[in-house]
Amino acid sequence: MSSTRARTALITGGSRGIGLAIARGLLREGVRVALVARGVEELATRKSELGGDTVVVAGDVTDAKEIDRVVAAVGAAFGGMPDILVNNAGIFIPKALDVLTSEEYERMITINLIAPFFLLRAILPTWKAQGNGQLITIGSVADRTIYPDNGGYSASKFGLRAMHEALRAETKGSGVRTTLVSPGAVDTPIWDTVVLPKENRFPTRDKMLTSDAVADAVVWAALRPANVNIDELRITAT
Repeated sequence: MSSTRARTALITGGSRGIGLAIARGLLREGVRVALVARGVEELATRKSELGGDTVVVAGDVTDAKEIDRVVAAVGAAFGGMPDILVNNAGIFIPKALDVLTSEEYERMITINLIAPFFLLRAILPTWKAQGNGQLITIGSVADRTIYPDNGGYSASKFGLRAMHEALRAETKGSGVRTTLVSPGAVDTPIWDTVVLPKENRFPTRDKMLTSDAVADAVVWAALRPANVNIDELRITAT
């Protein structure tokens, strides 16, 4: 295992897809993980699958008061704030702006951009006081490239990249590290419910990145020595 100080990680959206793959990858490297998601039964299943030492906390990451409860529960289980926060939870609704409803737009901004801030804000003061901690943000190719039918999603991911870059500037030299991992299309359960536009630009699922490919990048970044910061990783399928 690579030399690393970090030994605990909180992963949002950890019960499936990329979040679950990241959890498995970190566990293989000896990092304790806490999975946060809304589904109580699914979390219980994941805890059984991953091992009894895995922490699971059900909660709504879009509710600031819920975040305080979730972070407190994870901190109590770990005996302190997690060393790594993986802001992974997100939704994707590919629609043109004149078709996207106000509720859908607000939901994407809330889950993809505001919730990650809530999590970071709950943990960052402790990290700064301790002089260590690592945020890993799951972005997207859409956090710097514009596509049609992507106005709401890109707005949320561009904002998430801006938050990442601001945090990097604000914490440089403090011991707090921040990494943005921006993949292209990934084959996850999110596609089971996505209604694609008529002019579908997306690759078929067998041509997309796998969750494990993204998780490998996250684990590699997380396990760098404490004096190494991986600013950004962009991942695409061949």
